[in-house]
Amino acid sequence: MNPITQVQSLDVPSAIAQRRSIKSFKSDPISKELLHQLVELTVAAPSSYNIQDWRIVVVQDEAQKAALSAASWNQQQIIQAPVTFVFAADIYAGEKDLTPVFEQGLQTGAWNEGTVNYFKTAIPQFHAGLGDKRREYAIKDAMIAATHLVLAAESLGLSTCFMNGWIEDKVKEVIGAANEPDLAIAVLVPVGYAAEPRLDPGRLPFSYNVFVDKLDNPYQG
Repeated sequence: MNPITQVQSLDVPSAIAQRRSIKSFKSDPISKELLHQLVELTVAAPSSYNIQDWRIVVVQDEAQKAALSAASWNQQQIIQAPVTFVFAADIYAGEKDLTPVFEQGLQTGAWNEGTVNYFKTAIPQFHAGLGDKRREYAIKDAMIAATHLVLAAESLGLSTCFMNGWIEDKVKEVIGAANEPDLAIAVLVPVGYAAEPRLDPGRLPFSYNVFVDKLDNPYQG
């Protein structure tokens, strides 16, 4: 991976505080350089054992956007936004060939031979032990990466919208994964320049859904 390009941008707290889910986008394109930076920041996300089990499809072609919109109940933000990121997850990634992951860990100096040898056994055993939870774990990693994307985009002057309204089999057809049962769709994220502002709808008091130690002890702040 190339070093992340440094640009003047919002700090993380500001990006979190001002981000809204935008449903209407301008047709203005995202520059190749800016899109590259978004991808860099997205895949900088952590994942279980660093296996990077997300599979991210950057949809830009107009026909592909139209097909993806049709697979998403014809929601227009996909057509309006210049780019939509489709976050998929490889359910069995932890039990496949992880040689590239191991070699990169050694090259960066983050892992030594002992760590890699341990991971060669521990990772597939752990993932096999998940059983039916494999899909859940893979989607969690993809969602963490998607969160990196939306905050990075906000910090760089772009807007986003997490989309849960889509038909998985049809989305998989659009991205060329119709015959890949081991691939799960986690979320779709249109990215572009907002066509309209959206106000903050507010959040409930901490005491409503934040607790200390146990659920019967509301957090008071």
